[in-house]
Amino acid sequence: MSYPNSPLLLKGALIYFGAPMLIPVPNIIIFQYNPETMTRSLTPWQPPQREVSVNDAGVGTRAELTAQQRYALTQPYDPAETFSLVLELDATDALEQPELHPVAVATGVADRLAAIEMLLYPPGDSLLGGLLGSVSGSVSFSAGGLSVGGGAAAQSEQLRRKEAPIVLFFWGPGRIVPVRITTLSIEEQQYSPLLYPTRAKATIGIRVLDLDDLVQVTGDMATGAAADIARACYKFTRAQKEVLATANLANSVESIIGMLPI
Repeated sequence: MSYPNSPLLLKGALIYFGAPMLIPVPNIIIFQYNPETMTRSLTPWQPPQREVSVNDAGVGTRAELTAQQRYALTQPYDPAETFSLVLELDATDALEQPELHPVAVATGVADRLAAIEMLLYPPGDSLLGGLLGSVSGSVSFSAGGLSVGGGAAAQSEQLRRKEAPIVLFFWGPGRIVPVRITTLSIEEQQYSPLLYPTRAKATIGIRVLDLDDLVQVTGDMATGAAADIARACYKFTRAQKEVLATANLANSVESIIGMLPI
């Protein structure tokens, strides 16, 4: 039963922009249950240490800074920010109404797990249509037996660098940032008769992508609607941090007044 005065609870989500389009169509992975806790860490920029030379008398002196070291004393980019969260997935509620959730009846939570796993793969051509062609092209028979790979051309194709997918981490209006999945651990807990998982727990580690990370494999700035959306979200969230930090001045003034003798 829902109460009329109960607050509207937003759910977190991972928004995935797949193959580049003029208007990107996102795949939104809404969290079934918001995690109760989330670990967030920021790693500040650490400039290189100055070298120390020791003479014969055992007296150490700092060496002169090189041009590269002087440049490193500046902060070239924002601090690295990472998140770690645990998502719980359960098909029990959906299985209570099988006529409304045929996918859950057939595969449990495997579809949602697959959507999360696909965040680790570079976007590109789907393998569904060309699966048989890829297999026949990579495996060939010769007089000496079976050869796999198709020669130097196939190896060159396998080594071709691809763009990383653009993923947005949505955690309310105050935190919408482009991220990259760095770690993913899945614990499958229960299974259907066809051995599809019906309950699972996904532990996800993500790293926030700053403006310097949103580049192509060539090193140029990433272009396209998805990249523009990612940059806009990063700037919007960064601006909110600055606004909140400014709002904290009121607390600082109150604390200073409280420190004064009466």
